[in-house]
This record gives sequence, structure tokens and C-alpha cells, in this order.
Amino acid sequence: MTTIEHRESLEVLAGRLHGELVRPSDPTYDEARRVWNGMFDRRPAAIARVQGAVDVVTVVEHARETGAELAVRGGGHSSAGYSTVDRGIVLDLSRMKGVWVDPRTKVARVQAGALWSDLDRETQAYGLAVPGGQISHTGVAGLTLGGGIGWLSRRHGLTIDSLLSVDLVTADGRLVTASEYEHPELFWGLRGGSGNFGVAVSFEYRLHEVGPLVLGGPLFYALDDAPAVLRNARDVVADAPDDVSLWLVLTHVPSHAPFPREHWGTPTLAVAPFCTDLDSGPALLEPITAFGSPLADLHGPIPYTALQSALDELDPPGHRYWERGDYLAGLSDSVIDALVAGARSMSSALSEILLFPMGGAIARVPADATAFGDRSAPWAVWVASQWTDPAEDGVHRDWTRGFSASLAPWTTGAVYVNAIGGDVTEERTLAAFGGPAKLERLRALKRTWDPENLFHLNSNVVP
Repeated sequence: MTTIEHRESLEVLAGRLHGELVRPSDPTYDEARRVWNGMFDRRPAAIARVQGAVDVVTVVEHARETGAELAVRGGGHSSAGYSTVDRGIVLDLSRMKGVWVDPRTKVARVQAGALWSDLDRETQAYGLAVPGGQISHTGVAGLTLGGGIGWLSRRHGLTIDSLLSVDLVTADGRLVTASEYEHPELFWGLRGGSGNFGVAVSFEYRLHEVGPLVLGGPLFYALDDAPAVLRNARDVVADAPDDVSLWLVLTHVPSHAPFPREHWGTPTLAVAPFCTDLDSGPALLEPITAFGSPLADLHGPIPYTALQSALDELDPPGHRYWERGDYLAGLSDSVIDALVAGARSMSSALSEILLFPMGGAIARVPADATAFGDRSAPWAVWVASQWTDPAEDGVHRDWTRGFSASLAPWTTGAVYVNAIGGDVTEERTLAAFGGPAKLERLRALKRTWDPENLFHLNSNVVP
């Protein structure tokens, strides 16, 4: 397509949209093209800020007919940069943020441009929640389509385990609903298959009684104490009920309130125990909260919405990120020593090594019930490097790769699809989708719903 034809096709697209088509000459272009991960400074030919499902159909048809590369952006939180593209079209769902809650049936319908903060605000008005992640500016769509692991997962399962239906615009421009009753095989693939089969425009979720107050917040320990604290947390969680969870983060104490000023910048292990039950929770969590001598204790009753947003400032938009996640076969003393050694070698004070227990309700769903790759691992690890200076890209990317590789003796070989990170390989994609049998089932779905691989900016399943 010539430049003139390209401009004319965009003019036609702009005229067909109810929303807005932002192009490089527009004053809002630089703001509109930004995504969460500052590593990806791309320049789309246009950004379609859609207003509804009909607009989504229009953009998908335009991309299919013109051959334009298509990126789909919900929250824009893709660590691998899938939310944007050079010279192609970004289908920006951020204006589709509606959330409707029925407290009687405990069901919520959510548009695909909503963030978790949008969903939590509406559901918590009724003391209800959908199992989500840990950062409230994460998009609902991306986290859901990849599975969704968070604070509530041991108690209520993955996000997809509460998913009732998805409204989807397919590669041929149809708007379909996928559920257990309509297109059930497609619904199977959407629960963990990433964005391979179309553009989700809305989700329907089953809600759970949560909050408004829960027990949460971190305790900070000196890094020298980390091996003993990690072993204690491992032993406690091994016998804990589903309502007990925690996140363990090897990092540096953030240099801002509410973190204690005297420890700003200190290498640390943050232990964040969690329980939804305010009555039984203190006793259940006491073996963790009463252990050792923390540098600071910020644990206690907290609004669920505050817990969900507590880490937002630690992972701000515009910083540079390189990430990789794996599952661990266990949390042996040897892997604990390796993790603490990694914290000592960390190349950036903003980086994090995150550990969280799986099990509970996650593991009780049959492996083949959804496209989610692996539910059997007892622990997951996520290495998340973060920095601000582009000149340091190589240093921090190399540290992430090297440290992640050093954990190979203790990993299971499986991968959480939302944690593949920047180094996307055929081997890791296979590992994320649970091996050859499950991947072939996904490929069959891809051949049915997207045979030309229009939707390939994701953890891609090749038809």
C-alpha cells in the first residue's frame, strides 16, 4: 500500500469510528501511544480509541482488509510490549471501562478497557470481589485471558475460574459470546490462551464475598535474616488453609512514605501475609507475623481496595521493565539460598524477586478444564527488573536473564503465560500452554477462529 493509499484508508477508518483515531500529526499522539513499559517506545500509524463493540469490529475489519499489523491494548501492561506496534494500528480499549454489578446474583459484567481499580471499586461497594492481581492499574482483559494469579487465588482460584462468559470480536468481524453453553471450546481456550482468538470486549464474572477489610500489608526483614524467614514462611504455608496466602519480595525498601525513612534503600525481604477473615486471620497468620525481628511492621487490617493498590507506586508507568517468571518444584533450603544470593547481586535497587505460593483452589481445578498451562506447582517465582535510564538496558536485562537461568535446577519447566516476559521463545510458549497436547488443542482453535493469525501480538499460538 502506498503512503497516499495508507493515509486515505486511515481517513476512511476515522470516518467510520464513533470513537477517535489518533495519528502522528495529532497533539495527543505522544500521550496516546505510551504504554506501561517504557522499554517499548513505538510509533503506531494510528491509535483507535474505540467506544464500543461496533468500533472494535470496524478496526478489526480494517486491519484484516489492509494487512495492517494490529495491537490490542486494554490496560497497556504487557511486559513484553504487545500493547503497541510500530507503523500498525493500536486498538485502544481504554475508553470502555464500564462495570455493572448485580449483588443479588453476585455477578459482574466488565468492559475490556477497565482496570482492576475500576472493577474493585464497584464490587467492593457490596463487599464482593473477583480474584485479580496485585497492581490496580493492570488491565482486566490481559490478566484474565492469561489466567490471573493474585491475593485471592488460593481461596477462590484463578481469575478464569470465576469467569462466566466473554464477548469477543473475532478475526472475521463477528461478535460472539463464549461460555460453558455457547462456543464452549472457544471458552476453554480463552481461559488461559491469552489474546489469540479475538478482541474481548466484555467479561462476566462470578463474585465472591471479600472485605471490605482484610488482613494484609508487609513486614520488612534485613536480608541477613531472609533465609530463616523464608524457611518459616514455607513451612507455615505448607499446612495452612486456603484462606492464608502471602507474597514474598526480595528487593530494597522503597524510598518514600509509608515505608520507614531510616531503612530507605536497604536490601530487604518483604513478607506480606494475607487473609480475608478478620476473626480467625490473626491466629492463622501469627506463625508468620510473629516470626523474627522485622525492621518494620506494616501488617494489619486494611481495606481490600487499598491492598490492591498498595504496590501501584512501586511499578509505575514509564519505567523500564524486563521480567521473567517460572514455577518452582518447591522452596528447598538450596533454592532459598540461591534467591537470597540473587537479591545480593541485584543490578537495580528498583528490581524485585517475587515468590508466591500456589496450591489451594488453584490446584483443585482439573488440568484440562481450561487452557491455563500448569496448576500443579507449589510455588511461583517472578524476576522483575526495573530501572529508568535507557543506557542501562543491557546491564539489567542481562542480570534478569542470568539470575533466572541460575534457578533452572529448581524450576518445573512450566511457565505462567502472563510471566513469560521479554524473552519469548517457542520453548517457553510451549511450556506456558501445558505441553504438546494442550498446545495442539489451542492450535486447532486458532485455525478455526484466526487462521491468518491476525491476533499475533500476544503469547502467540501459531495456527
